Amino acid sequence: MMTPVRRILLVRAVNVGGTAKLPMAEWRALAQSLGARDVSTYIASGNLVCTIDGDPAAFDRALEAAVEVRFGFFREVISRTRDELVSALAAHPFEVADPKFSYISFLVETPSAAGVEAARRLETGADRWHLIGRELHLRYADGAGRSQLNEPQLMRTLGTTGTSRNLNTVRRLMELAGETI
Repeated sequence: MMTPVRRILLVRAVNVGGTAKLPMAEWRALAQSLGARDVSTYIASGNLVCTIDGDPAAFDRALEAAVEVRFGFFREVISRTRDELVSALAAHPFEVADPKFSYISFLVETPSAAGVEAARRLETGADRWHLIGRELHLRYADGAGRSQLNEPQLMRTLGTTGTSRNLNTVRRLMELAGETI
């Protein structure tokens, strides 16, 4: 049996723009029904912190399937450990003038070299991105709502999908998952 591990689970594109409604109480209950313990959520955008036994990837896939059965839509579940969030935050390559303008997108998989090369040719204006492993770091010059960088196009070009959280949210999830930084 694997040692229980605390995980931060992120689900992409829920509770925004009127589509893909995922009530947080039901999101917690689904995770618990699959064996998660010490379950908590943070804001209504698909952030869940829990302790699981067994293979994290298998748990993520089971939770994706449970969401699809219960709510009728598929969304990727991407999980990381607290230490992985700490490392991603420490590696953030951009100066942070406002943490609401700086994001980390947690990717399902590491993009191929060809995908990264193609993505470098995309127009981003004053916005910037940088890939470090399975994390895509983003810095929006004027905020994500007024971005010149087209994140969905960037993800398609990279050949993977992910879900972004601003640095304030990343810090809060780290706090929920363990000691305060």
